[in-house]
Amino acid sequence: MITKSIEKISNQKAREYLTFFLGDEQYGLDVQQVREIRGFEAVTQIANAPQFILGVVNLREKIVPIVDLRIKLNLNQVLYNELTTVIILNVGGLTVGAVVDNVSDVIIIAEYQIKDIPSVAISVDTKYILGIATIAESMLLLLDMEQLLSGQESNLNDFVLSDQNKLEVSL
Repeated sequence: MITKSIEKISNQKAREYLTFFLGDEQYGLDVQQVREIRGFEAVTQIANAPQFILGVVNLREKIVPIVDLRIKLNLNQVLYNELTTVIILNVGGLTVGAVVDNVSDVIIIAEYQIKDIPSVAISVDTKYILGIATIAESMLLLLDMEQLLSGQESNLNDFVLSDQNKLEVSL
């Protein structure tokens, strides 16, 4: 059975995804966007930033905005503990940190394992979801981080590094 799955994957286009948890749900993102994985640490808050932008950190002399995906996705209560992790991403040329409950694994997912999101309700915005992967007995929501972080309400593009490596906020 496993041999057939491996053969099927080797004959299909497949990608690697970093999997992580937000609450009880498991998500995945393209591993090629990942620069590093770090423990959660204190951030410098930015006045008037959207609630999901926790602030910024200095990462090797580069100012990096930190986004809490639980808040961005309107998920349940946000708790920070020893498992809370920051995934440093390169998304559309922007370096950004994404706070998640914990990182799970890197897995290979073939195209045939990814299903489209069903059209459940018009009011539910799913443009940031690439699809749902079925892995063994569980489902994994695959996120399009560029879509998720480029929404007009995100304002991440308003946080720009100048040549002097100072944080500038566009109003």
